[in-house]
Amino acid sequence: MNAPLPTRREETAAQRWGRFSPISTGEEYVASLRNRGVCVYLFGEKIAEPVDHPIIRPSINALQATYDLAIADPELATAHSPLVNARVNRFLHIVESPQDLVLKNRMQRRMGQLTGTCFQRCAGLDTISVLHSITWDIDQKHGTPYHQRYLDFMREAQCNNVIIGAGMTDPKGDRSKRPHEQADPDLFLHVTARNDRGLYVTGAKAHMTGGLNSHWICIMPTMNMTAADRDYAVVGMVPGDAEGLTYIYGRQSCDTRALEAGDIDKGNARYGGQETLVVFDNVFIPWEHVLLDGEYEFAQPMVARLTAYHRASYVCKTGLGDVMVGAAAAIAEYNGADAASHIKDKLVEMTHLNETIYSSAIASSHEAQQLASGIYMNDEMLANVCKHNVTRFPYEISRLAQDLAGGLMVTLPSQADFEQEETGPMLRKYFQGRPDIPVESRTRILRLIENMTLGRNAVGYLTESLHGAGSPQAQRIQILRGMELERKKGYAQELAGIEIIATDAAAR
Repeated sequence: MNAPLPTRREETAAQRWGRFSPISTGEEYVASLRNRGVCVYLFGEKIAEPVDHPIIRPSINALQATYDLAIADPELATAHSPLVNARVNRFLHIVESPQDLVLKNRMQRRMGQLTGTCFQRCAGLDTISVLHSITWDIDQKHGTPYHQRYLDFMREAQCNNVIIGAGMTDPKGDRSKRPHEQADPDLFLHVTARNDRGLYVTGAKAHMTGGLNSHWICIMPTMNMTAADRDYAVVGMVPGDAEGLTYIYGRQSCDTRALEAGDIDKGNARYGGQETLVVFDNVFIPWEHVLLDGEYEFAQPMVARLTAYHRASYVCKTGLGDVMVGAAAAIAEYNGADAASHIKDKLVEMTHLNETIYSSAIASSHEAQQLASGIYMNDEMLANVCKHNVTRFPYEISRLAQDLAGGLMVTLPSQADFEQEETGPMLRKYFQGRPDIPVESRTRILRLIENMTLGRNAVGYLTESLHGAGSPQAQRIQILRGMELERKKGYAQELAGIEIIATDAAAR
């Protein structure tokens, strides 16, 4: 392919990193997002400074908390990196042992407890884990320089303490057709040109969690590829403020409450999630930041390994589940119903479901196996079991929380009505629960439950639990592939005294 007209800055890797300054604190992270000149649209308007937009800022606050936790609890949220011989944020750490994965899971649960929402860094963390082994494997087969490029990038990423977002999901267009068969080739992100300095890509990445809040976006294939899809088999690192990027911000339920005065009706006023459609219009990537270009046969193992890591990462929902259990217990107490046996039983059920998710994730990490590149990967079967639990249990936990909250959760008047001179006294009189509990406390807990089960943060707790890292059928397919039925049939046949035929014996 010939390069397009040179309308884009063809920056080298060094020039790109030269725009970054090392980040140490959450406040410095927020400052790093200012004045980037990114092209962002929300509600049909171009946003001049996303950091200060009331709908966007809660999602930035959630990421800020990942920096704050590293300072408050370094044993949990940081790890020693041999790449730079220093402690780095665990969200940038390359997995060196099963214990690293266990600590990652514990950190993810803690982040869920602190924010009550999606904190937008798990997909990026799982992506850098996958790239370590995939670049190694490609180099072994093709003699490419990808693994060294990856290590060079990660050294800079760790030293600068940046956020890496994962750009995997393509719009996909007609699902019955492969990438190269689409009527519009841009429905899967693809290479449009190459020159001696790098390559250009065009397309889009959908549902991108925290895309706008990331310093870098790693683009990668979304599915298995064939030789005809070679130009769609590309992995590269793109700065979040690269020329040719356009972010279109996704709507969330009740998102405009963030534009209203007061914080009660927002439920969780400080923290929120973020999803964007990221459009790439001939975006340049220097060769130093290209980690796969045309080696289509590695797209499928890349996706499979990412799902093994990322489906276990949905342990983060247990942190949100802890918040839900706490909110349900609090509203039962505020209503004066906490001593009832059926209330306690529902809280037990919520806890049981939440801990079941956690146990499968932790088991997946403990059972991790070492890959050829030297890092470890979660047990794939248990990771899929974890994610399959996540597609179901948060919905039941939410149902029980709504059960304990009662109908007032969705019929409460606004904060403005509580503060109004005439209606305020009436509302405080008739919405009193236990006399020793302030009406405002009861209202705030009800709004939090509404926020997490119906409102803005239901995106991160419910819908994302269903579709993130693959919908339920995707996990069932992987579980089917890993069931090892022939081996298990052999166990049963042997105990039953049935002569095992040769194929069964071999399978065992």
